[in-house]
Amino acid sequence: MKLAARLGQVTPSVTLIIDAKAKAMKAEGIDVISFSVGEPDFETPTHIRAAAAAALEGGKTRYGAVAGEPRLREAIAHKLQRDNQLAYQPENVIVTNGGKQSLYNVIMALIDPGDEVIIPAPYWLSYPEMVKLAGGTPVIVPTTAEAEFKITPEQLKQAITPRTKIFIFNTPSNPTGIVYTPDEVRALAQVVIDHDIWAISDEIYEKILYDGATHLSIGAVSPEAFERTIVSSGFAKTYAMTGWRIGFLAAPVPLIKAVSTIQGHSTSNVCTFAQYGAIAAYENSQDCVKEMLAAFTERRKVILAALNSIPGLSCPIPNGAFYILMDIRKTGMKSVDFCSALLEEQQVAGIPGIAFGTEGFVRLSYATDVETIEHGMERLATFVKSHGDR
Repeated sequence: MKLAARLGQVTPSVTLIIDAKAKAMKAEGIDVISFSVGEPDFETPTHIRAAAAAALEGGKTRYGAVAGEPRLREAIAHKLQRDNQLAYQPENVIVTNGGKQSLYNVIMALIDPGDEVIIPAPYWLSYPEMVKLAGGTPVIVPTTAEAEFKITPEQLKQAITPRTKIFIFNTPSNPTGIVYTPDEVRALAQVVIDHDIWAISDEIYEKILYDGATHLSIGAVSPEAFERTIVSSGFAKTYAMTGWRIGFLAAPVPLIKAVSTIQGHSTSNVCTFAQYGAIAAYENSQDCVKEMLAAFTERRKVILAALNSIPGLSCPIPNGAFYILMDIRKTGMKSVDFCSALLEEQQVAGIPGIAFGTEGFVRLSYATDVETIEHGMERLATFVKSHGDR
């Protein structure tokens, strides 16, 4: 069978491969502790589930508008105005099948073969693959743990060429948990403005912040930055709605229309009754978000304390999301070898840093309960000690 040549450029998701292996081991009755997938372990809040159930019972089971239920688009626009100081109207919003589709669709809408997209590393592993599928060229800009894995304005300037069309910006970050300060966001926004490129701002972790960290959308810096910003987000992380597959994109109206054309010929509308759950998420009390954040805060405290007690391991302090990017360079092991051996020997699943464009590191997700984190870190300590003694 001859497949399309574009597939030869795409790297399979290491996250899903590791997770699949861990799940297969669990199915065999093996006690596996997984830190591999970024999925909150909470149930979707009751009022959100109830709203979707009521919509289902109320007959919201037919095709809907490709761009989303009007009331949901209105709720998203209102949220962006209220929380992010972004002057979007409902017509600036399209509802997508998860945040991932919002990113894929907009890259397909903007990128021609040869166009360049700047992506700081470590990056969410699907960014460069989406660019490749669109025929574009990912331009990876390495950052370092010593610089908190943050791209500087100077690095961004140096990466821009006449072919540059997009800068992908993710804060809070997956996989590092790092949050850019408002001043850092403003400095990067100025580069975007000066060079007249698009900024795709992936803000799906914006509500998961610690130690007084604040989130500033790059589009809120100035009217000039707003004109060049495309916001991608969704409900999965903040409201424990990963399986619901509801994301959104906010952008200038002509771009939203282009994305709607793409979506109309691929997936069409998002599940109609599920969108009513998303409406309830934004229109009702946010106490559930505070409760989940309190749990993540405790889990972060536990995993950082445990990690800092293991000789040879460290990580930059994450101020957002629910990940740590663990520095394993002192072990002398490559990240794939480290993760493979950790899973085989101690039944603990993590994700190799090379999947995120950064060798010598391993991503651990602490979106699980404290007891599991404690047991997993005990096994990690045993693993590191055993390999240090060899």
